[in-house]
Amino acid sequence: MHAVPDKPTPSDSPNSPHREYTLERTRNIGIAAHIDAGKTTTTERILFYTGLIHRIGDVDDGNTVTDWMEQERERGITITSAAVTCYWTQKMEAGLYKAFDSIAHRINIIDTPGHVDFTAEVERSMRVLDGAVAVFCAVAGVQPQSETVWRQATKYNVPRIAFVNKMDRIGANFENALSDMRKKLGAYAYPIFLPIGAEENFEGVIDLVNQRAIVWGPGDVLNEGLKYEVKDIPDELKEKAQAALAELIDAVSNKDDTIAEMVINETPVEPQVLKAAIRRLTCKIEFVPVLCGSAFKKKGVQVLMDAVVDYLPSPLDVPGAHGLEVGTDNVVQVRTNDGEKFCSLAFKLWTDTYAGKLVFFRVYSGHLKKGDTIYNPRTRRRERVSRLMIIQGSERKDINEVFAGDIAALVGLRNITTGDTLCDEDFDVTLEPPTFPEPVISMAVEPKTKQDRDKMSEGLQRLAEEDPTFRCFTNEETGQLIIAGMGELHLEIIRDRLFREFKVQANAGAPQIAYRETITKAAEGEGKFIRQSGGRGQYGHACIEIQPNERGKGVEVENKIVGGSIPKEYIPAVIAGIEEAIKGGVYAGFQVIDIKAQVTDGSFHEVDSNELAFKMAGIFALKDAFKKAGPILLEPIMKVECTTPEEYQGDLVGDISRRRGAIQNIDSKLGQVIVSAHVPLAEMFGYATAIRSLSKGRASYSMEPFSFEQVPNSVAEKILDSAKSKPAART
Repeated sequence: MHAVPDKPTPSDSPNSPHREYTLERTRNIGIAAHIDAGKTTTTERILFYTGLIHRIGDVDDGNTVTDWMEQERERGITITSAAVTCYWTQKMEAGLYKAFDSIAHRINIIDTPGHVDFTAEVERSMRVLDGAVAVFCAVAGVQPQSETVWRQATKYNVPRIAFVNKMDRIGANFENALSDMRKKLGAYAYPIFLPIGAEENFEGVIDLVNQRAIVWGPGDVLNEGLKYEVKDIPDELKEKAQAALAELIDAVSNKDDTIAEMVINETPVEPQVLKAAIRRLTCKIEFVPVLCGSAFKKKGVQVLMDAVVDYLPSPLDVPGAHGLEVGTDNVVQVRTNDGEKFCSLAFKLWTDTYAGKLVFFRVYSGHLKKGDTIYNPRTRRRERVSRLMIIQGSERKDINEVFAGDIAALVGLRNITTGDTLCDEDFDVTLEPPTFPEPVISMAVEPKTKQDRDKMSEGLQRLAEEDPTFRCFTNEETGQLIIAGMGELHLEIIRDRLFREFKVQANAGAPQIAYRETITKAAEGEGKFIRQSGGRGQYGHACIEIQPNERGKGVEVENKIVGGSIPKEYIPAVIAGIEEAIKGGVYAGFQVIDIKAQVTDGSFHEVDSNELAFKMAGIFALKDAFKKAGPILLEPIMKVECTTPEEYQGDLVGDISRRRGAIQNIDSKLGQVIVSAHVPLAEMFGYATAIRSLSKGRASYSMEPFSFEQVPNSVAEKILDSAKSKPAART
């Protein structure tokens, strides 16, 4: 199974005769899962079996290819998504996988983080992928962040296959993990491989489609590929394998007309026919093939790679991209073809120590060579391409040309932000950028010296360019510099990178919560701005109505003036004033969300009225109405899941209750208790230390954003007092 790429033969359109690997033989996949499910270990084993590396790294040893940042290797977690290009040739014996036998495929892999603080990395990766491998722990099954990455894949219509990892672990249960996928994710998931044994007895898998057993023998766990054997299914498992195949065919026939007709006519379903049907359904996101293995023990990785080739789509198997013609609402189709005009999406920026600023991009149509000129519709600027490269973890390989379906990096481009479209100048179109959540936590930072101040400014600017969920701004009232992100760990990594990469020494305040303001009832407000200081004065007068908007719908501002009580040229100024007041907050200085505002009336002065006066009138009117509309504070609520031995359940539940948490569910699995709760983010600071202390280090937890809910009055009073005395905490 060890793959050595064969020299491919170029095929006809939509492929360029110059490309080495055709579109049909290209895969863009992501590895995504809950933290500690084994994403990076799986990726590392894939790179070994594809021949990209010859010594296997380990997360615990801090020497993996895709976790190359110092912070990743120290903490044993993935922080930034890493793109790797590798090549896979199917060469399994006994007549398996004949459809693609000995054909090399180019596979672009993105290993994504599992920690919720770095969810933006998953979001932008999903935006440019054609398929994904969702990794699940055979012991824990579907965990909270598993649900999050699954939703992200669904949001961007990414087909996926499931890999149940850690089958060698004590408590591994393939059937429970499969049941979890169906119940918690609503996945139409069916196994195409079954495990042979479990825990310390896990030795191989049964290929249901071909009714064969694949068994791995002993081998060096570190740096030698395990030998495998393809043989008949053991007698004691034949009945189970045949029943599972029948269930698989039945499941596919419910969705695929070809298989349904064969079942009705009682025609035998040949392996290649069944595989083709599974591929069709997987590409249409109607079916999830499920595999199993142990990435750490190097069992099941080869069949996973075969499944990536067999079932996940090439760029030609998914709908082509579409964008908008710049300045219009006209939808433009972007065809996946090397011969079309060039169009790509910049999905990630990264500052490399040696190469400088890297722009990762996915090509959707056309091709690009060194020396070509590309165009950015957002900035309306052209730039010359001086250097192209593909990324092999921490290594960079220069290339001369990229084609449709490729993922690569550009060096040296300026004025680029995440989500920019890069295209030919005569193909003026913008592709839909990825969307990112708003920061939920902030803190004030202060450089220790004047020299640090200059370096900090540059460092924060670069970090904000790279990370769309990181914000930095100056509080106008106090002059303090505020950084905001997705969690304590996120801000800790930012501070650490400032110190290591930019040599900045800085003091930091305590983390602060990004509260929100909203209203509970409708109200009217009036704003007047009248100044007379000799000569020409200023006059602006606006009346508005506000009402609560549906939770999550955001802010809507409309003009409802009839009869010209305010001239049309001043209406935008009133709306701008309302929007400025909303952003700055009214009740306690936090951003206002989920309200509707309508400009209903006003008056003007023929000489003294101007845009500034009406903008101020809009600000005053919003503040006047807001105070009458039953203002309340909202706080971010986190979905928390704790896994603990039974003897610590009472202590953990009591601690969650003291943190204003609401217990949602308590479940038992394999001698462990899983406590699910909704807890205010403000109460979760330092929880990692607390849960270790309460359980003597035996419990673990994960959390993700869930909703915004009203702050209890007793807590709101303290927040309001604190906000008035410490304006730097507001964001």
